[in-house]
Amino acid sequence: MTATPTKRADAQRSIEAILEAAISALGRNSDASVSEIAKAAGVGRVTVYGHFPNRADLVEAAMRRAIDDGHSGLEAVDLSGDPRDALARLIDSSWQLVNQSRSLLIAAQDVLPPRKIRELHAGPAERMERLVERGRDEGVFRTDLSTAWLVAVLHSVMHGAADEIAAGRLTADEAAGHITATVLAAFTPPS
Repeated sequence: MTATPTKRADAQRSIEAILEAAISALGRNSDASVSEIAKAAGVGRVTVYGHFPNRADLVEAAMRRAIDDGHSGLEAVDLSGDPRDALARLIDSSWQLVNQSRSLLIAAQDVLPPRKIRELHAGPAERMERLVERGRDEGVFRTDLSTAWLVAVLHSVMHGAADEIAAGRLTADEAAGHITATVLAAFTPPS
């Protein structure tokens, strides 16, 4: 009777080690192999494949874990007061997470369909949608475009900033300010 719970605990520890190793390895190199991840986790490839049948499943699980871990940080962002100021704070915190996970996101985009990437970002998107709705209700964000479109614009600008950093045309330190300026201009109601 005691062998099953121990095995489950061992399996859970292996999964945790694999996910931590995947987040770290893919965060440094979007092309990190399953073998590299297994080695970093201190397990064999067979163990990795026992929990994650293919690399896409592993990348998806790592992306989900990174987003879940970042969720608590975003929950701590003060979204009170002027929606424009709250948006700037949320962009700054969100950018820090995107910047830390840039290579992991590239890995996810290489193996997962766009629909799955959107599903993984549903929690952070909901927080942004609520803030945009509040800004629309208060008359500081435009109402001629849908909330979904405005949130999509924000995500596109944020991912564009990551691409610009990769191309060497923008620094990570400049990105949050550029993103905020661009998004606030896009969200401002036409005169």
